[in-house]
Amino acid sequence: MLAAEVVPIQQGEAGRTAQANGQQGDAFYCRERRLGTWFYCERPEAPPAKVAEAQAKAVEQLEAITAELRELKARAILDPTPANVTAYIRFQRAQLDRASLFGDVWQRAIWQTPELDYTLERPVGTVAKQQWLDQRKGERARALDQLGTRYGLFYFFAQDCGACRVMSPIVKAVADTHRLTVRAISTDGGPSETFPRYTVETNQRAAMGLTARITPAVVLFDSQTKKAIPIGYGIIAADELMDRIFLLTQREAGSDY
Repeated sequence: MLAAEVVPIQQGEAGRTAQANGQQGDAFYCRERRLGTWFYCERPEAPPAKVAEAQAKAVEQLEAITAELRELKARAILDPTPANVTAYIRFQRAQLDRASLFGDVWQRAIWQTPELDYTLERPVGTVAKQQWLDQRKGERARALDQLGTRYGLFYFFAQDCGACRVMSPIVKAVADTHRLTVRAISTDGGPSETFPRYTVETNQRAAMGLTARITPAVVLFDSQTKKAIPIGYGIIAADELMDRIFLLTQREAGSDY
């Protein structure tokens, strides 16, 4: 009985010693075998206080700066004493310096982190942009040369439409360059000098699901899906017209950005 009573006493004393040393749990596992955290012998350290709790959140600081700037500006306007105006100018200058530093660090970060550099996808520098444009034009030309097997152009015009007289030669030049078939449709029944083999509109736009009645109008028709793809209305430069056709047939929305 005496031996049996000794063990719990010793364990109790060891447990108190372990607790005093920042430990908890059974003395055999914690003190003698030192199994540590895995047996919950060491008390986990209290998590450090979050920065947001110890200091004002960044968004709150920024809002406070904005509010202070607005207050100083309003004070300077309503009571334009030298002191008020100077206080506003000084505070505004400090925020401009802060913004300049942010912009400088932003630029340096982009230079050193290529996956964040959008100009690698869409260059803005003179030399790089020209190279990108040349490559895009070559890709566009090859794609448009193949469109004739699947797509055709509907061109809606009117005899008394001044914009149509400008747009008709543009449409013909693009179509001839890339071997696209053009079906010219007169919306008022009048002829076209550029497209002598025209037809008069007999509800073609409505049949294609087009509601706009604006002329001139260029519509691409997909012979596989039997769907009309409006390209544009009014006068469109040849380069822009080819770009639109290329993007609408070869690129998913957002793929260039």
